[in-house]
Amino acid sequence: MKNNIKQNKSIIEDLREALHKEAKPFTERKAVFFKTGLGEYAEHDQFIGVSTPQLRKIAKINRSLPLKIVIELLQSPINEERLLALFILIARYQTGDIECKEQIYQLYQVNIKQVNNWNLVDASAHLIVGAHLYQKDKSYLLDLAVSDILWERRIAIVATWYFIRQDEFVWTIKIAELLLKDQQDLIHKAVGWMLREMGKRHETVLITFLENYAHTMPRTMLRYAIEKLNLERRAFYLAKKAYRH
Repeated sequence: MKNNIKQNKSIIEDLREALHKEAKPFTERKAVFFKTGLGEYAEHDQFIGVSTPQLRKIAKINRSLPLKIVIELLQSPINEERLLALFILIARYQTGDIECKEQIYQLYQVNIKQVNNWNLVDASAHLIVGAHLYQKDKSYLLDLAVSDILWERRIAIVATWYFIRQDEFVWTIKIAELLLKDQQDLIHKAVGWMLREMGKRHETVLITFLENYAHTMPRTMLRYAIEKLNLERRAFYLAKKAYRH
């Protein structure tokens, strides 16, 4: 037992050393980008400056790490360590059997409060939560969509990206409707993004949604949603909102 603990500690230390070797100074611009300032939504987060492509490389090399170590990384206060853990879990989920997939999904649920910045949500929600619920009961997404926690609401909508890629849009629409009056700009952006992705697959479905809600959608959500429409349609829906307000 003691040998296992010692070995795990050594593996974690080696991983952290590898991460720090790739670290670059975390600039003021990135701090603004990730909103880590005092009183901002990611005030809690810490960054050491490792790029996402480099994290993906490290995850690929370490995809067979014991889950105990992956969970320890997921508990880290450092954003890149949590993102590394998520990349490893995604890789394991995508190649695992039914039992492995269920284990990783449950692990994600138990540790969901560690998926607490937009880059963590956007990298993982569709590939673990969405993928797992695709052919299952999806009511868990409704619970997330009405959560008091910003990141859980974002997970709810981004998880539907997996369904969108299968040309299934019902749950994207359902969650988007629940989040229409959300007060957070990060939710406006995420909902608009998913609506845009839906429109790229089936523009008519997006148009139907816009006909029903364009006049009440937050402007940021609307702008994201219509980004891939032609200029005439974009102008029409922006004018429609302006007219109603």
